[in-house]
Amino acid sequence: MDQQSISVDINNHPYNRSLMVLILLIGAFCTILNQTILSTAFPALMDAFNISTSTVQWLTTGFLMVNGIMIPISAYLSSRFNTKGLFVIAMSIFEIGTVMSWLAPSFAVLLGGRLIQAIGVGINMPLMQNIMLTIYPPEKRGAAMGINGLVIGLAPAIGPTLSGWVIDNFSWRWLFGMIVPIAAVVIIASLFFVKNVIPNKKPHLDWWSVVISTAGFGSMLYGFSSVGNDGWTDPVVLTTIIVGVILVAFLIFRQNKLDEPFLEFRVFKSKEFTLATVLSSIVMMAMVGVELVIPLYLQIIHGMSAFHSGLTLLFGALFMGFMSPITGNLFDRHGARRLAITGMFILSVGTIPFAFITRDTPIIYIVFLYAVRMFGISMVMMPVTTAGMNSLPYHLISHGTAVNNTLRQVATSVGTAIMISVLTNVTNNNKPGHSLLNAAPLQYKSQMFDATLMGYHAAFWFAIIFALIGLCLTFFVTKGNGIHVKLDSDSIQEKGANK
Repeated sequence: MDQQSISVDINNHPYNRSLMVLILLIGAFCTILNQTILSTAFPALMDAFNISTSTVQWLTTGFLMVNGIMIPISAYLSSRFNTKGLFVIAMSIFEIGTVMSWLAPSFAVLLGGRLIQAIGVGINMPLMQNIMLTIYPPEKRGAAMGINGLVIGLAPAIGPTLSGWVIDNFSWRWLFGMIVPIAAVVIIASLFFVKNVIPNKKPHLDWWSVVISTAGFGSMLYGFSSVGNDGWTDPVVLTTIIVGVILVAFLIFRQNKLDEPFLEFRVFKSKEFTLATVLSSIVMMAMVGVELVIPLYLQIIHGMSAFHSGLTLLFGALFMGFMSPITGNLFDRHGARRLAITGMFILSVGTIPFAFITRDTPIIYIVFLYAVRMFGISMVMMPVTTAGMNSLPYHLISHGTAVNNTLRQVATSVGTAIMISVLTNVTNNNKPGHSLLNAAPLQYKSQMFDATLMGYHAAFWFAIIFALIGLCLTFFVTKGNGIHVKLDSDSIQEKGANK
């Protein structure tokens, strides 16, 4: 056995770090894959349960909402409960939800299973990141987070392609059924090979903070998730977004008054962490929005099937997965600044051509440009996130992870909402009058294509704006890997000291 892979847990018991990381990666891949695995399955599910588009969308909207609600709670859970127990519980909750979804006799049971899955994912995703940051020293965290980035970037991108293939060849139930045995093996293996590596304490849980966090982030995520269908002017959309923003603002105010916060927002006193969080959120907005718009363009303009449109994105996803460990190692050696500047420049340059695509743009051109974008993202996402985490003292890493993941989740919803609403509004404002459909059907079809392309162009311009803003911010990234930047732990406690 490789001696370098032998580490000790919090009880000084030796364990195989490489084997533990492998189990964590497989578990995380299963859970994160579920974020996008239903993206091409909606028509089959609508037929199976005789439900509308707005109803079936809850399988994704509800999942993302519960996932987003659970992430802030993860900081408390990872401090309160031992690592192995929490991981086993998270994977078991996920497994229960997966089995329910696999065998669901009705849409209500399927939705319930998806929401239970989301609870497990919301715990597991930040827990894995906390573990990786704990078991590797700061000077090796880049490589570790690069491996983590392989899963975080690859799993959601593979989802649509895998989903399309399963739907074309099997029943939709196997989208869940194929994951059940893998998750079961992970749970069993974790009982033997996952160890307690995060020190535990018994922090006080402010229940009002939990309620406010759940209501605030839940309301905000619901509002942004509904923009695509209902528009920005819909009263429910506006109300939920405004209520969510107010509650989150009150949550931040309350946390800064507590001696033992439920979620430590004072991590933003670290400029490096703040910049890293903003940059990773912008990258998520630029990435996820385009991932959603490109398949729509391929299906509507080029007439491709859902499976084949998802397949065109697979090469870029694999490319990002291949590059993530490499960029992680480069971060350990050279720091985040050069990687971030280069990556955001590549992302910007790779996005600009999308604003000029036509109905005759070759598919291979789309595949190549998308791969270029993912290459740029692989140079930014995990390196800047790791630099931000390295800037925090050890006892704040779980809070930093929870805050970073929560804001990225919100940014994903915001970016998707903006791009879909821009696409829809520009298309509707430029589409021909309905009277032309009867008078000149071919001319109507041609003008409708043009209007739709204008919508795509406008949406991609917003992705370009996101990328350019991120590029400007990368010049403020500190040289090095962030280890030398430390948040004064005394400043975190000054509130209690002054009392």
